[in-house]
Amino acid sequence: MLSRSTIPGERQMDASDELLQRTTPSAFLTLDGVIRCLNPAMATALGRPWEQCVGRAFSDLLPDNQRVSAESLLTHGATTKRLAMRVLEFPGTGGASVVCLVEARPVEDPAGGEQLVWVHSLDAGNDLGALLIPFGFAARSAGLGLCMCSPHEHRVEWLGGAPALAALFPQASVSLSMVIRRVHPDDRKGLRRLVRSDAAESPWIRSRFLTEHEGWRVLAGRTRRVKLGYGGPERVLGMIRDDTQLEARQKEMLDAVSAERQRAEEIAAFSSALFTAATEQELQQVVLTRLAAAFGGIGVLFAVVDDGRLRVSSDARIPTWQADALHGLSLDEERPLPRAIRTGQPQFIPNQEEFARRWPHEDSLPLPRPGPDVAMSIIPLSPVGDRPLGAWAVTYDSERPPSPEELAFMTTLAELAGQALRRIRLQQAHVELSTALQQSMLPTLPKRLPGLEIAARYQPSRDGLNVGGDWYDVFCLPDGAVALEIGDAQGHDVDAVAFMGQVRSSIRAIAAHEPEPGTVLTRTNELLVTMDAPRFASCTMLRIDPRDGQVIGTSAGHVPLLFARDDGSHGIRTLSGGPVLGVVPEADYPEEAFTLEKDTALIMITDGVVEGPGLTLEAGLERAGTLAGQALHDRLDVEATADQILDAGVAVDHVDDVAVLVIRRT
Repeated sequence: MLSRSTIPGERQMDASDELLQRTTPSAFLTLDGVIRCLNPAMATALGRPWEQCVGRAFSDLLPDNQRVSAESLLTHGATTKRLAMRVLEFPGTGGASVVCLVEARPVEDPAGGEQLVWVHSLDAGNDLGALLIPFGFAARSAGLGLCMCSPHEHRVEWLGGAPALAALFPQASVSLSMVIRRVHPDDRKGLRRLVRSDAAESPWIRSRFLTEHEGWRVLAGRTRRVKLGYGGPERVLGMIRDDTQLEARQKEMLDAVSAERQRAEEIAAFSSALFTAATEQELQQVVLTRLAAAFGGIGVLFAVVDDGRLRVSSDARIPTWQADALHGLSLDEERPLPRAIRTGQPQFIPNQEEFARRWPHEDSLPLPRPGPDVAMSIIPLSPVGDRPLGAWAVTYDSERPPSPEELAFMTTLAELAGQALRRIRLQQAHVELSTALQQSMLPTLPKRLPGLEIAARYQPSRDGLNVGGDWYDVFCLPDGAVALEIGDAQGHDVDAVAFMGQVRSSIRAIAAHEPEPGTVLTRTNELLVTMDAPRFASCTMLRIDPRDGQVIGTSAGHVPLLFARDDGSHGIRTLSGGPVLGVVPEADYPEEAFTLEKDTALIMITDGVVEGPGLTLEAGLERAGTLAGQALHDRLDVEATADQILDAGVAVDHVDDVAVLVIRRT
């Protein structure tokens, strides 16, 4: 039994009587905040039976975001005679939390001489708005807006928050129907569901909202039910977030992905058409019809060398007479086009001033000079040192030079066109060009990755056109992590290579914005399904942090990973994941995390390495794992390890493509 304690300026009171008599929440706590005793109202407010509250820390029974305020209140109430009160939110029962104005006072138990703190709810019925002030501060700090809805009164009251959001709602109180009228018709159902939700807290729901001066804004809202005071009225609090810029950024990202996908499609189509060209006329048609679209040009000229002279053609955007004037030029002429062909050196001319500086005596050159708004690149069909074959010239409507990646890829494609020309003339272009195309689609591994050693191998199918859809890729992410992927697109033909290029380009483009493997494969699958692609692809993607060896990975119906250690041990790791890419809409790709220990290697493979006539997948995995473990035990480097695993694929008499990617942490 607690006895009386004299508080300056107050009447004496019997603390235990006060506790038993109050109908509002009340409790006695030790100085370190542990509940000594409480009344039924406090137990109800805490949302627990009485016996589960006694002996527990008072702040531990409150929501996480209330603990600091509760501890501050108790400290203040225990150490000062001045008034100490805070607005606290209690869990409550029935789905709605209870917001109370709580006072803390020091009391003394004379029987034991122990100092206690009496906390109890004050009556705020005449000023319920005071209970909402902390919510307004929190909303403002978080950049959110705060409003309150009384469903029975069908009104929405603006309570404050971020000034930018407050400006969207110039009236402090409006009818719910007026708010709904400003919401886009397609989003009104979601808003009504948000307001009428019986849940303690709803998820965020986005709506397009028409403001008075700024047009449509994308606002996200979530609601929570609260009681204003113990036994007080229930209200719905709404938090509002302006997602307009986020929506714009997401759209910008999707536009970039879409543009990258379109570019990948155009380049893949161009590459595919180069490959299928069986005559010089077909090759000429491919260059003149597809090259400008693939690389953002406005006009194309195509020149091939016949007996030391140029045979020139152009698309409709370069006048015929200008091409005719170049037709028959000697390869020995000191002019831009013959010089580029003869030397094998690409040329980019940004404007007329640069043209005049390089070739001051070329007044009679019929090829249109680059003007203030026209630039030109000339790419030879054969590299330095090879027999001159020809060149193409692309004109642009700006001085922006091709990026290093564009220039490198255009040069590669020009060399592929040159190979096509050479092989067409030798009646062998079809198969040989396919091999060059396949190799050009394989990436160059980063030269140096601190903490990691990486090697890759690829060998095409022995059937069909000697090409296939297997691929691998390794690239660095903005945060210093390394992304690795390996996959297998369906088929062994040019379309398989083109589809593989689309998948790989899409993965790269998406990973630049959302690098988590599960998200990358989910977005890639969405793109392929939207494209209604006639093929599918399996894939494994990993994200490795070289600093601590943390790996996050997922799989789209691909072959399991292998791992091997320096002691010769090895094993199989089957990743979490989802279906192959391009088939199932809205598929998810769960991620799995693990650590790649030092002196341990991961081996990523395609099924051609481990499956063959008379050899099951399980037996093939065991064989490849054994070879990898033995290679590491023998202190072979990753290049030699990759060779041994590739040899294992050849040994099973495979008919499929094979790709191997070995990653060892040092």
